Amino acid sequence: MTEDRIVHRTTKSRHRLFLCVSASLLLAGLGASTGGARPSGSNTDWPVYGGSKAGERFTALKQITPANVRQLAEAWRVETGPGGLQTSPIMIGRVLYICAPDQSVMALDAATGRQIWRFSSPTAGFQPVRGLTWWQQGGERRLFASSSTFLYALDPATGAPIKSFGTDGRIDLREGLGRDPQALAVFLTTPGIIYRDLIITGFRTGEGAPSAPGDIRAFDVRTGKLRWSFKTIPSDGEPGSEHWPTNARNTTGGANNWAGMALDEKRGMVFVPTGSAVSDFYGAGRPGDNRHANSLLALDAATGQLRWSFQAVHHDLWDRDFGTPPTLLTVRRNGQPVDVVAQANKQGFLFVLERETGKSIFPIEERPVSQSKVPGERTSATQPFPTLPRPLARQRLSEDMLTTRTPASHAAVLDAYRQMQSGEAFTPLGTEGKTVVMPGFDGGPDWGGAAVDPGRGILYLNSQDTPSMGGLQENKPSAQTSPGKMIYDQNCAACHGLERKGNPPDFPSLVGLSKRLDRPTTEAIIVSGKGRMPGFPQLSVNEKNALLGYVLDTAGVEGMAAYLAMPPAMLAEYRRMAGSRQDRYLFTGYEKFRDPDGYPAVVPPWGTLNAIDLNTGAYLWTVPLGEHPELVKAGLGVTGSDNYGGPLLTASRLLFIGATVYDRKFRAFDARNGHIVWETMLPYAGVATPISYSVDGRQYVVIATSGSRDPKGPQGSAYVAYTLPSQTK
Repeated sequence: MTEDRIVHRTTKSRHRLFLCVSASLLLAGLGASTGGARPSGSNTDWPVYGGSKAGERFTALKQITPANVRQLAEAWRVETGPGGLQTSPIMIGRVLYICAPDQSVMALDAATGRQIWRFSSPTAGFQPVRGLTWWQQGGERRLFASSSTFLYALDPATGAPIKSFGTDGRIDLREGLGRDPQALAVFLTTPGIIYRDLIITGFRTGEGAPSAPGDIRAFDVRTGKLRWSFKTIPSDGEPGSEHWPTNARNTTGGANNWAGMALDEKRGMVFVPTGSAVSDFYGAGRPGDNRHANSLLALDAATGQLRWSFQAVHHDLWDRDFGTPPTLLTVRRNGQPVDVVAQANKQGFLFVLERETGKSIFPIEERPVSQSKVPGERTSATQPFPTLPRPLARQRLSEDMLTTRTPASHAAVLDAYRQMQSGEAFTPLGTEGKTVVMPGFDGGPDWGGAAVDPGRGILYLNSQDTPSMGGLQENKPSAQTSPGKMIYDQNCAACHGLERKGNPPDFPSLVGLSKRLDRPTTEAIIVSGKGRMPGFPQLSVNEKNALLGYVLDTAGVEGMAAYLAMPPAMLAEYRRMAGSRQDRYLFTGYEKFRDPDGYPAVVPPWGTLNAIDLNTGAYLWTVPLGEHPELVKAGLGVTGSDNYGGPLLTASRLLFIGATVYDRKFRAFDARNGHIVWETMLPYAGVATPISYSVDGRQYVVIATSGSRDPKGPQGSAYVAYTLPSQTK
C-alpha cells in the first residue's frame, strides 16, 4: 500500500496525510509504563492490548456518561485501504499506534489522527493483526509489531527497526521449533505480553498437518534471543507425553496460543489458553487426551515452568479452541476475595478458576459423551461441563429450534436437518452425511475477549449462537488424482470444501477463481495468507505450482500431472500421507447451517451480549447483539448477528461494542441493564475491540472498522475516533 492511499478525515474535512515527526508529540508519547491505563499529565493511556495485562478491557475514565453519551460525535477518521482490520490499538502519551490491513504500522496524533510515521515491512502480508506490544525501562523504549512470519522491534520515535534486536531488527518466529523453518507456517496475529525484559508470545499456525508445534516462548526484548520455551506438545519422556502418541512432537502440531494471554505481574504468572491439535476433526494420528491442547496453562513468567494446567476438551474432534484471551479479576466467595482467571471457549463454556491452583470456583462435572464410529478414532469417554455459569450459547439443535422466519425457510431447513445427525454437545462427526455442531465452529465467544468491572466481579462478553455442520470423508486418491488436488485436500479443503465450493461469505468459493484473480495474486495469497486464511510459505515450488494449477484450472481439474512434472518421490509421499492413519479421513469443510436465503437455520437470537456476576455465576442480563437491516425493515425485529471483536467498559458504566458484521453499528449499552443508550453507523463493520483514552483532558473512544467479512457491504478499512463536544461537562 502506498502512502497516498492512507486518508485522514475529520468531521469537517478530508485531506491527504503527510509524513511528519513532531518532537513534542514524540516526547509526550514516550512517557508511559507497561501496565494498564495510567494518567500522563492531562492524558490517560491505553498502553496494553486489552487495556491492562490482566485483560480487563476497562477504563477508569468517566467523562462520557449515560447522561451525555448521546452527544458523542466523530472526532477524526483515518482510512487505511482495502482488507480486514481486527486491531485494538495502543496509546502512549498522546501517540496512537495502529496497524493497516497490509500489516504496516503507523503512529498517529491521538487527538487529531494526524500521521507521525509509518513502517512497512518488506515482507508485508494480509494476516490479521490484533494489536501491538509496548516495552520500556528507564530511557529504553520499544514497540513490537508482527509482519508475515516475523516479530519486529521498532523505535517508537521513528518507526525504524532497532538493529540490535534479532537480525536487523526482527526475529523469524519459525525458527527454534525443532523443525525445518522453511516447512512451517507461523504468524503472530495476537500480540505478545511483556514481563520484565521478556516478550512472551504464541502464534497462529495451520489447521491441518503439517503444522508447527505450538510452543509458548519468551524472547529477550533487547536482543531477541530465546530465553525460555514451553512445549505444549512434549517430546517423548517429558511430563505429559503419556497423553500423546510416540514421536507426537515431530508428527503433529497445533496446541498453540493464538487468542492472547493475561499476566498476573505480582505472582509472576502468565495465563495461556491453547487451541486444538491437528488434524482438527480426525484424531487417529494423535490418540490420547492430548494434554495441554485445548487447555489453560498457568506458567511461571520468568522461567516458563508449568504451575498448573486445566484441559477443557479431551482429544478435541470439533476445533473447540480456547479462542478468547483470559481475563483476571477478583470475586467474592463465602465473604472472602478470591483472585480468579475467567476463560471462555468455543463451546460457549465459561470456566472460572483460582489463579493460584487452577481449581474451579464452581463445580465441573465430567460427563459421558457420544463415541465416534469412524475407523481408527478413539474418542474421550467424558468431557468437562461447568455447572455455572450456564453456557453462553445453546448446546444442541432440535427440530423445535429451527427457523420460523418464513414457512419456506422452515421447510427447507427441516428437510436438511432430518438428513443430518444432531445430538448433545460433543457429538463427533461421522462419515455418513453431515453432523450439526452447536454452537458453530466460530463459537460461542471468539477472539474479542471479555470486559470486566474489576470492583464488582461482573464480566461482559458477546457470543454467537448459530449452528454449523460438517463431516468426514475417506481420503482415497487414485493413480489419476493430480498432485494439485492432493495438496489442496490436505491444506485447503477444510475451509473451501472438498469440491472448492467454499461457504460464502466466510470462505469464498474457488470455482472459477481464474476469472477473478490472476496467477501472481493467487500465489501471493497462498504464500502469505489473507484474513482468516493462514499462509502456506512452507510449500515447495513444485507443491505451490501444483496447487496453483488446480485452483486456477490451468490444465483441468484432474490433468495436473501433465501440467506439472512433480518429482515422483514427492508424489509418492503425498499418496503415502493420504493413506496414513493421520490423513485417512478428511474434513468436508467449515459450513454454517443456513436457510436458503443465507440466514441462520435456528430461531434467534443469533448473537448476544451478556452480563454475568462471577461472584455467583448468575446472568444479570442477556440482550441480542446485532441486526440484519433488511429483516428489521421486514418487521422481524432485532435478531442478533455474527459478531467478532469484544466490548469496552468505562467507569461510568458504559459498555461500548462494535463487533456486528451486517449492520455496521457502534453501540453503547448501559452496563447496569443492557439498554442501548447510543448508537452510530460506522463506515465499515467494527469487527475489533474498541479502546478509550484521554488527551488534553478529553476522553476518546476509538475502533477499527473493515468490510472484509461482509462482501455485500462497503469495502475498505478505517479507524474512527469519537469524543464529546469540547463544551460538554
